[in-house]
Amino acid sequence: MPVTELEGLLRTLAPQALGAVVRRYGHFDTAEDAVQEALLAAATQWPAQMPSNPLGWLITVASRRLTDLLRNEQARQRRENTVAQWVLPQDWLAPAADRPASDSDDTLILLFMCCHPALSVPSQIALTLRAVGGLTTAEIARAFLVPEATMARRISRAKQSIKDSGVPFAVPQGSARAERLGAVLHTLYLIFNEGYASTYGPDLQRADLATEAIRLARLVHGLLKDDCEVTGLLALMLLTDARRPARTSPDGELVLLAEQDRALWNGELIAEGVALISAVLPQGQAGPYQIQAAIAAVHDEAQSYAETDWAQIVALYEVLLSISYNPMTALGHVAAVAMSQGAEKALPLLDKLADDIGKHHRFFAVRAHLLEMLGDLDGARSAYLMAAEATTSLPMQRYLFTKAAGHPS
Repeated sequence: MPVTELEGLLRTLAPQALGAVVRRYGHFDTAEDAVQEALLAAATQWPAQMPSNPLGWLITVASRRLTDLLRNEQARQRRENTVAQWVLPQDWLAPAADRPASDSDDTLILLFMCCHPALSVPSQIALTLRAVGGLTTAEIARAFLVPEATMARRISRAKQSIKDSGVPFAVPQGSARAERLGAVLHTLYLIFNEGYASTYGPDLQRADLATEAIRLARLVHGLLKDDCEVTGLLALMLLTDARRPARTSPDGELVLLAEQDRALWNGELIAEGVALISAVLPQGQAGPYQIQAAIAAVHDEAQSYAETDWAQIVALYEVLLSISYNPMTALGHVAAVAMSQGAEKALPLLDKLADDIGKHHRFFAVRAHLLEMLGDLDGARSAYLMAAEATTSLPMQRYLFTKAAGHPS
């Protein structure tokens, strides 16, 4: 089996194996370590001999490793004369692969656990990528440009928080379910955004993170096909990621939407995204992810930047703002108003956002663009310089400095 195909299989099976082990034995934190060790063993052994039941193999190996870990912990606790006792099913020593698998996919429950409200957002992201995404701690650390030891501590604290919370291995019920699903979607949205437009570091985008977010969104969509916001998030990711090949020049520099070669856009992703959002929008009141996907679809279906239906985008932004106000959403609305009605209409709207995001580089970048449109080149240069100084993305910084240099004082 090719390496890439094996990696894909392991990432698909990882959450299923972890869910099975946690469901049977509990101990999410220890089970996650056991499954990671089983995945490493599979990566070493499967190229030579693929088991007939890969999932059962992973569950068996992880269960045996979990047994060892729990025995070691029991021995340590006895040596320290602690009163803690492990409570396990009577058949916990039976090989996991010999037992029938759960009738349902436990992956959604794992996602709910990883996005438990007891965890900070960075911890939710890290634990989701580790437990459900199947990424190693080193891979997650590289993706977020932090030392591996730092990420290891973050993941360890997250697992301990899950353990301390006593959350049962089950789908939350009632309002808690909707709240937790919202956290899951928000986590995937943040992972995708960091992959598509990195907020810091030398790279404009991290394709591996964006790809992983889409994979996880597909997974959730497969489990919750009737949830319109789940569908909307997947559509948004596909329609946005479709432009990725055109977002950078051959030397890695940023290319804005207005300047992109649309022939490079991924037509298959656009068609899939448009089909998804077109299917759910007529079903009732749309949520924020659906509206954002609709905005992305309008951009992607335009034959050129000049032919974009900016009036429709303005209207969609206004619907989005009425549902869920966010200053960054309002900034997108300002840019759309500028293209539809002119910079003189947009500039007062921008000024109203100064208290909320007046120090963000995107605020200064939009101001610079509006001033360019109005012919105030000195003002545009100053705003571009302020935007460059405010960003932590090196490619974005280079682009903004280049724009400023195009308007010498």
